Amino acid sequence: MGKKGKKEKKGRGAEKTAAKMEKKVSKRSRKEEEDLEALIAHFQTLDARKTQIVETPCSPPSPRLNASLSAHPEKDELILFGGEYFNGQKTFLYNELYIYNIRKDSWSKVDIPNPPPRRCAHQAVVVPQGGGQLWVFGGEFASPDGEQFYHYRDLWVLHLATKTWEQVKATGGPSGRSGHRMVAWKRQLLLFGGFHESTRDYVYYNDVYAFDLDTFTWSKLCPSGVGPSPRSGCQMSVTPQGSVVIYGGYSKQRIKKDVDKGTPHCDMFLLKSEEGREGSWAWSRINPSGVKPTPRSGFSVAVAPNHQTLLFGGVCDEEEEERLEGDFFNDLYFFDATRNRWFAGQLKVGTRRWCPESGLPTTCPGPSRTG
Repeated sequence: MGKKGKKEKKGRGAEKTAAKMEKKVSKRSRKEEEDLEALIAHFQTLDARKTQIVETPCSPPSPRLNASLSAHPEKDELILFGGEYFNGQKTFLYNELYIYNIRKDSWSKVDIPNPPPRRCAHQAVVVPQGGGQLWVFGGEFASPDGEQFYHYRDLWVLHLATKTWEQVKATGGPSGRSGHRMVAWKRQLLLFGGFHESTRDYVYYNDVYAFDLDTFTWSKLCPSGVGPSPRSGCQMSVTPQGSVVIYGGYSKQRIKKDVDKGTPHCDMFLLKSEEGREGSWAWSRINPSGVKPTPRSGFSVAVAPNHQTLLFGGVCDEEEEERLEGDFFNDLYFFDATRNRWFAGQLKVGTRRWCPESGLPTTCPGPSRTG
């Protein structure tokens, strides 16, 4: 009995130690988040000095990644917002807005009062309402040393006709995250996946939310069927039939203390609104034919005028306990949802050909590589 009592006491002691450690880590995590919130507030104070809209011709934006680049719905313009840059010692976050005029091949920087806080890895979607709107959700802010992260859950709209920012405060939306994906579907914004990371832990998502552009309300969708596993950095695009395609992405899980295993995904799913049942959705897994992309995440996606989806580049990370290596790609693929088929594109410098099967260019100016 005495030995058993000692074991029980020892077990309770270990539980108390673990609880104390958990409380300590949680307290440190809250402190780090508070520090980041203070830094974000400092930058917002600086941004508050902007009192008028100023549009200035400029050279191309400085190097950055995880920014958003969106096509204006009514003009031959591209809209670049946010992003981050690491110079080897310090991380810089941006909330700058740039406009690229396609016909004139020229850039301009647009300073607008009360912009969203600085961020990267957000999502931006353009809709034609009201002369054009750019909707931005989520993303992250990193500390200058790149060791701490704050994940946003705010929703903003840039009114393109008046060049004004507006924060839309609607309850019931997604939790703070980055690396998620968002598309315009009819008069809604559909959002999928992403991740949240702190010094304490991380979590990947596979939830789906809808934001109604008429009522300005969020709703969480609960599709039937088996959908994608939690992930970030995937493809999300709308098909000509009105379904939503999810492809690829990345996630990681802890396999033992301080050891994580990353997974690049190569599966593909269809999210479809069920006819006659408003608000009801269903997942189904699809297996397209043709030349499929290799597993990857973080690639660029665009939808061509003929509704085919273009996928370019990305990275496939190979991780071991103390080693991380990434294979970066500059190949091009087309997905034809009507035929449920992938096509590979060929990228060669200064030449252009047309693929008889896909009806799209199989080459374009760029780095030399065969997909």
